[in-house]
Amino acid sequence: MNAAAAVIQNIPYAALRPGQQASLKRRFTHHDALAFAAVSGDLNPAVADEDYAQGGLFHGLVANGMWLAALVGAVVGTKLPGPGTIYLDQSLRFARPVNLDDEVTASVSVAALHAQTHDAELAVAVHNQRGELVADGRWRVRVPTESISRPLLALPPLQFRDPGAKLRALVEQARAARQGQAPLRTAVVHAVDAAAIGGAMLAAQAGLIEPWFVGPERRIRAAAAEAGLDLAPFRLIGTEHSHAAAQQAVALARAGQVQALMKGSLHTDELMHAVVDAQTGLRTARRVSHAFVIDVVGRERLYLLSDAAVNVAPDLEAKVDIVQNAIDLAQALGIERPRVAILSAVETVTPKIPSTVDAAALCKMADRGQITGALLDGPLGFDNAVSLRAAQAKGIASAVAGQADILIAPDLEAGNMLAKQLEYLADAQVAGLVLGTRVPVVLTSRADLADARLASCALAVLQDAWRQRNAATAAAAAAAEGTDPEPAHG
Repeated sequence: MNAAAAVIQNIPYAALRPGQQASLKRRFTHHDALAFAAVSGDLNPAVADEDYAQGGLFHGLVANGMWLAALVGAVVGTKLPGPGTIYLDQSLRFARPVNLDDEVTASVSVAALHAQTHDAELAVAVHNQRGELVADGRWRVRVPTESISRPLLALPPLQFRDPGAKLRALVEQARAARQGQAPLRTAVVHAVDAAAIGGAMLAAQAGLIEPWFVGPERRIRAAAAEAGLDLAPFRLIGTEHSHAAAQQAVALARAGQVQALMKGSLHTDELMHAVVDAQTGLRTARRVSHAFVIDVVGRERLYLLSDAAVNVAPDLEAKVDIVQNAIDLAQALGIERPRVAILSAVETVTPKIPSTVDAAALCKMADRGQITGALLDGPLGFDNAVSLRAAQAKGIASAVAGQADILIAPDLEAGNMLAKQLEYLADAQVAGLVLGTRVPVVLTSRADLADARLASCALAVLQDAWRQRNAATAAAAAAAEGTDPEPAHG
């Protein structure tokens, strides 16, 4: 910034002349509408709700009249007469609305001067990019008699923080995927507190799942009654304790009576012990793993992080399945060819850090077709995986660096800490799903709020829809070739 631009200077009363003019141009954006609504509290849908405004009087969002007045005020307060000016009276007549993406020019000119009071009357006119008059009026202001020069304030950038917006869009995507089908029948395992019951009911109200509550009947009913939740519309299958609830839920899935599982108020290890049992569980040919889907405020894309909940210290063979499971989930979410960053502490391969060697091996396996459906790169530090600036600063040129969709942690400790740091320090919203099982397993945290449980159910619905599509495609191909289709994974 040059020296002239670093200050704002007024025009004192003695230097004002009738006809002097100043103007300011601004394009009206959706962010302007939201910012003005947030500051003013004016939630009139015609000026704040884009969906409503599409069918409104003007067939689209329009600028709040006071947004235009504020634009005029910016001219008066910074240019003519400038700093120190005090508003006494103002009138504005609005001739036509300002629509999204209109570029308006607010002009102010000196119409009259009053020497006794040092007041100025200003003529105001606002025109759009087509030269049409948007608003006009007159303002009366008191003008400083002294020269005023002030440093130009460095305003903080205005950021719109809407935690969970991308996960909410995922819920709508899941509802659309389930349209025309019954909700996904889901065994909710040992839901003996209000959060677990309420989360499942919220997903049921959204049309995502049909919950079957499995666990100690007395405790489930007591928790529901205490929270004022009505269990009458839902099936309840009584078991003696949480361990039996996990076994019963898995048995229901194996028998095809339910299409998904959802963790309630029991410990993860207890549920997963039943899920991964070699004889009676839900394992497939793939290693069972887990993926978080993370909505970070201010980021355009969702991030998938694996594995931060199931595999404690996976070896290379396990990581192959962890990566492929995460790729399948990303594709189920609509990311056709996801970018996978294999994380480590450094970007170079060094035997002193075994995770860098694993990363290099995984990338070569992808080159050889042993991992499919994605672009892989690694080892990459977390900064280089999510920041183009950081990747460019270190001279890393790849199709993945700075724009990863999937983050593969070197071990559970690193992945779990990363997920929780994003959630608790960056306002990220987190959903999660167990992968590599016969049916989707919604693995919520006991600290998860209802919205997170709802988003996790949406993941299960999308995963189920993806499996159905793949199974139908495989069946059609097998019928054409006269062979048996391969079982679906993920």
